[in-house]
Amino acid sequence: MDNLSDRIVGSGPLVEFAGDTNVGMKRNHNEDYFSVFEDENLYIVADGMGGHSSGEVASRMAVETIREFFTSTGADPEATWPYKMDKHRGYEENRLITGVKLANLRIFEAAQRDAKYRGMGTTIVVLFFVEEGIYVGHVGDSRIYRVREGKLEQLTEDHSLLNDYIKMKKLTEWEIANFPHKNVIVRALGMKDTVKVDTRFEAAQKGDLFLLCSDGLSGMVPDEELFKIVSGAPDLKSAVSELIAKANAAGGTDNITCVLARWVGSNGA
Repeated sequence: MDNLSDRIVGSGPLVEFAGDTNVGMKRNHNEDYFSVFEDENLYIVADGMGGHSSGEVASRMAVETIREFFTSTGADPEATWPYKMDKHRGYEENRLITGVKLANLRIFEAAQRDAKYRGMGTTIVVLFFVEEGIYVGHVGDSRIYRVREGKLEQLTEDHSLLNDYIKMKKLTEWEIANFPHKNVIVRALGMKDTVKVDTRFEAAQKGDLFLLCSDGLSGMVPDEELFKIVSGAPDLKSAVSELIAKANAAGGTDNITCVLARWVGSNGA
């Protein structure tokens, strides 16, 4: 989970990326965890919760479990899966959903076995590049954005109490800004033995830029500022540094993690 500099992934889609995480200004330890697995074209950000060290355990466990599953199924397509495939979805989407479900189960079981981990959980956002585009998988309120043709679009929907209220009734800007339970999420890995994973597929265009982040960034920096920073920075590494600095300047009330990934093209193109 070291600071990641811009590099190009070797096979399949060509992706330039950078990422980093920061403890923020108010917390004394970092419960976020992120990683990039070049061999699988997989980008993951997790925001742990549970206090003490358990949030860190949950976020790391989620990322490593998904990595392990993708590595094993990539090396052996005939490997036995812990969940049945959904016949209405393609192989790669099923693979993504299964990896996240497996991570959820492992976190839940670890919390049941050990009292010090009771109540631990984590959000997760996963960006999976394939030849024809990207799959997004997520649980919780960490986010994935896409910048394309001068516009920033959020590709995930927050699984939060605030978002549920927004969908149920129209809230004023003041009510949204002053909502008393902004940090309450209604879905996360580790809360139950099963979890619903939201996914979507998007065809990719050359130059598409994707931002994965924990709510320590999106909750502190408005979307218009996010767009301005990623659009104006000279390179992805500089953009990541500026995003984190902006969140800290706004108060840095939570851990801050962001990964930027730009679709450069495809080896098959």
